[in-house]
Amino acid sequence: MKKRLGLILGILMVMVFAVVGCGADKSTPTPKKPVDDKPQVKAGFVYIGPVGDGGWTEAHDNGRKYLEDKLGIETVYNENVPESSDCEKVINDMIDQGCNVIFATSFGFMDYVEKAANNHPDVKFLHCSGYKMSDNMGVYFGRMYEPRYLSGIVAGMKTKTNKIGYVAAFEIPEVLRGINAFTMGVRSVNPEATVSVKWTHTWIDAVRAKEAAKALLDENCDILAQHQDAPGPQVAAEEKGVWSVGYNMDMTAIAPKAHMTSPVWNWGPYYVEQVQAIMDGTWESESYWGGIKEGIVDLSVLTENAPEGAKEAVENAKAKILSGENKIWTGPIKDNTGELKVEDGVTLTDEQLTSLDFNWLVEGVIGKVES
Repeated sequence: MKKRLGLILGILMVMVFAVVGCGADKSTPTPKKPVDDKPQVKAGFVYIGPVGDGGWTEAHDNGRKYLEDKLGIETVYNENVPESSDCEKVINDMIDQGCNVIFATSFGFMDYVEKAANNHPDVKFLHCSGYKMSDNMGVYFGRMYEPRYLSGIVAGMKTKTNKIGYVAAFEIPEVLRGINAFTMGVRSVNPEATVSVKWTHTWIDAVRAKEAAKALLDENCDILAQHQDAPGPQVAAEEKGVWSVGYNMDMTAIAPKAHMTSPVWNWGPYYVEQVQAIMDGTWESESYWGGIKEGIVDLSVLTENAPEGAKEAVENAKAKILSGENKIWTGPIKDNTGELKVEDGVTLTDEQLTSLDFNWLVEGVIGKVES
């Protein structure tokens, strides 16, 4: 009888402890992570060239990495994408991978981006350097003409032959603005200097770029500038023993004995701003055109190859650009045929600067718009 009573008491005690244990589990549930109701973003980047081109595409890819670092989002990219229907295929593939924002980084992608935007209204599209827009498609670029003008000052002060060469890609407003601003910068300090342009009709063909650069050197140009995605003209200048002005990134490492400075891009903060707006639900399609003031463009540090006095001259000119005293595009401005294109006291608007009607070269440029 005592044994039975002891057994029963033992069973009851086990049951009590079990109940107490279960009660403890219910009173201390596993904490749950707070729910983030912000839209999740996966960004796709479409590149015209390779990520290691030392210029245009590498600058954009640095911006993509900056975006990942700052916001911790997932990104994908596709390099060497032709400006053809292949672009649309790449975009559709990125969307199939879950991308809900697409950054397309070349002018020639524009029509394919527009088509994709129409077919995917829930995806945000941002096209670099174009002009076509919709509710879910914005455009972005920078006032690269500002540091182009400043780099022209450096070149104008350095040249001894008064002949400067410029290796250019396509006859589109983006490139023409750069050539014209550079030339106006050159002639602001050296009215006798001229800028000779050779067209390559390619962004990234290193062979064509170098051939164009050599042709300019044969014309006694002692400085080479460029609107090419890769640094071929810098290499040509280094080999010839003349001076150079780069583009996209600081190209000192490419041509340490030739390179003086480069107009440069800083895409990262813009990419962060746009993606953050999407995550916050505040994003709207816009035409973005920031300048030196906004930090998306600037001039790289002048190297020891730059002429004496150039640093002070650039700083003074930069201050006038930032204050609005020098808008660069205020007339009188003539083209290189002598026709007055901008009347005295008139300043070209952003719409005029980005229009396809901006198809002329300023006084001082040797060359013509071929298409």
